Amino acid sequence: MASGGRKRGRILIILALILIVILAGVVVVMRNQLFTTSTALPLSTPLPAVDTVQIIVLFQPVARGTILNSDMLSTIDYPRASMIEGLFFSADRMNEVVGKRTRYDLGQGTPLTPSLLTDAPAGSYAAVLIPKGMVALPIPISRLTSVAYALQPGDHVNVLGSILLIDLDSEFQTALPNFTGQFTVPGPKSEGLITAADLLISGGAGSTYGRTILDTTLNLPLYLVPSETQRPRLVSQTLIQDAVVLWVGDFPTGPITTGPQPTPTPAPEGEQVATVSEKPQVLTLIVTPQDAVTLNYLMLAGASFNLALRGSGDVDRYPIEAVTLQFILDQYGIPSPAKLPYGIQPRIDQLVYPTVMPEVQEVTP
Repeated sequence: MASGGRKRGRILIILALILIVILAGVVVVMRNQLFTTSTALPLSTPLPAVDTVQIIVLFQPVARGTILNSDMLSTIDYPRASMIEGLFFSADRMNEVVGKRTRYDLGQGTPLTPSLLTDAPAGSYAAVLIPKGMVALPIPISRLTSVAYALQPGDHVNVLGSILLIDLDSEFQTALPNFTGQFTVPGPKSEGLITAADLLISGGAGSTYGRTILDTTLNLPLYLVPSETQRPRLVSQTLIQDAVVLWVGDFPTGPITTGPQPTPTPAPEGEQVATVSEKPQVLTLIVTPQDAVTLNYLMLAGASFNLALRGSGDVDRYPIEAVTLQFILDQYGIPSPAKLPYGIQPRIDQLVYPTVMPEVQEVTP
């Protein structure tokens, strides 16, 4: 029995040794694999250094028309491969930027380009806002001709013009019809005879030149003269498409600021402050030099203007026909009213909308 127990003890010891050897082998194998894997991992490839160039940006927001100084400018790195010659100002061109004037409102950090800047002019601020090849011209406006005062600088508008036309004698350059006159043939002066020295007799409006017609009832010629002076004929047309509003009202005499305006001081409680609303009477447009001459001519000729506001981003040109009374009748199918043996009473000579009278409330005593 004792020998059997010793046998089992040896077997257990042998099994324990075998397990220890197996565990040691596993540890060695795992350690080799771990170290082999970690040493076999490829090292990360370092990124190549990006070649950059410094460009000039705004250190702070600026309003259009601002003259730049060195305190308003800064520099940032920009990839040299993406740098297009002449697009941005590099840091070594700082002297080309200082003293220039901005064309627009610009935000902080905006990279400066030649198209955003202009040479500081000796003239007005308004000249900075006019593109090359264009000019600015003011025209008179009212509430009805300025889209109810909705127009603001930068809006795009169409300029509509209306004029009145009459017939003229091409030699006299006077309105037709002419007046007639009578003179006698020069000759010996006798009693009751008017000589050429007395020459012309005119009855003024009573001697208006008319025309002869044949009355079919009496079969007699009749001489017709007009019952009134010549009526002008109205024509309207779009003169300019896509003009840009430069300014509304008078330009300020001091520096122009586009930032927030100071809040007015409220009146003390219980007090009322009278406010006067000053509506603009003039508007300045950016137009071509030829359009400026056209507008100047028509203003001096007494034409009337109206402005039609275009939609945001709409810069297309459209074919537009001039409008006359005949165009309206034909285009919209308006017939000429028939001459009827009856009419409306009272007689209507002008179209006036009726006035709504206020309601009268009865007061019970």
